[in-house]
Amino acid sequence: MALDLGVLGLDAETADVYREMLKDSTAVVPELAERLDRSDDQIRKAIDELDRLGLVRQSWQNPRVLRAVEPEYGLLYLLTQREKELRRRHDELETGRLAVQNLVAEYTQYNRARHKPPVEVLTGLDTIRLRIQTLAANCTSEILSLVPGGALSAAALQASSPLDQELLDHGVQMRTVYLESIANDVPTLEYARWLTDLGAQIRVAPTQPVRMTVYDRRIAMIPVDPDATGSGALLLRSPGVVGALCSLFEQVWADSVPLGRQPKPNEHGLTSQEQAVLALLSKGLADEAVARRLGVSVRTGRRITANLMGRLEADSRFQAGVMAALHGWISPDMLV
Repeated sequence: MALDLGVLGLDAETADVYREMLKDSTAVVPELAERLDRSDDQIRKAIDELDRLGLVRQSWQNPRVLRAVEPEYGLLYLLTQREKELRRRHDELETGRLAVQNLVAEYTQYNRARHKPPVEVLTGLDTIRLRIQTLAANCTSEILSLVPGGALSAAALQASSPLDQELLDHGVQMRTVYLESIANDVPTLEYARWLTDLGAQIRVAPTQPVRMTVYDRRIAMIPVDPDATGSGALLLRSPGVVGALCSLFEQVWADSVPLGRQPKPNEHGLTSQEQAVLALLSKGLADEAVARRLGVSVRTGRRITANLMGRLEADSRFQAGVMAALHGWISPDMLV
């Protein structure tokens, strides 16, 4: 079986050469080429790559011969370097997120005096809900929504139900993605089923990138701060930005499952929620952040994490995420 060490920077061909060198420390290039059915040049190229990664060293007995470094040292060293790289990338993404927020704030201030600016800041719950009522009243064809907050409050359900019913009664198509965790909250689950009975299309996903609502693919509303939705909302009218948000919605929609359908575990027996937890852990997120992204309590999030760490025999949460990627439990695109 081919070794999958791509997360450590080794392609399959290079990993196969490394394994053969571990099996037979005396094997030379022609022997390795014959065993792996490759050319001598391909073997030499793989050995050069192993040397770059520090997985081969000169023999003390014969300095002209290279020997494979024991995996207990070589691979664990690469794993440690990969952990540092992922932490660095996470820090860069956080810096980029803050830069985007600052740019949006500057752009909003610049356009504040213009009629119907591309970006408008709404503050205060009353202001936001009144604007939602206006947007809903003027909506004629479609509403797209991502709702990452988990269980909805009684106040939110009460405010949303008359608007949603009126929209659906007037033939507006409604597609909404909730978190899978709404299954644990009876009022929210019943509300989602009620919407389905009225003709809305409802799906669920383990996590979501951002809270948003798009009206007629022309106007979008997102929170000023995804981690503090009460701090205000941004109303976006720029066709490019709204188009990008619609594309994001379609991607989330395609990866979600209809309400009531039980997501199937993958080949490693992991639910979609468990895969999402491992991906979040690999990015270095704390327990509170993981729970918030899942829409569950911190206690429930820690229970899921502890179970996964036990299955992976990991000593830390971050290590569990990296080991999951190393074992192929989660796909590489979930690490970005």
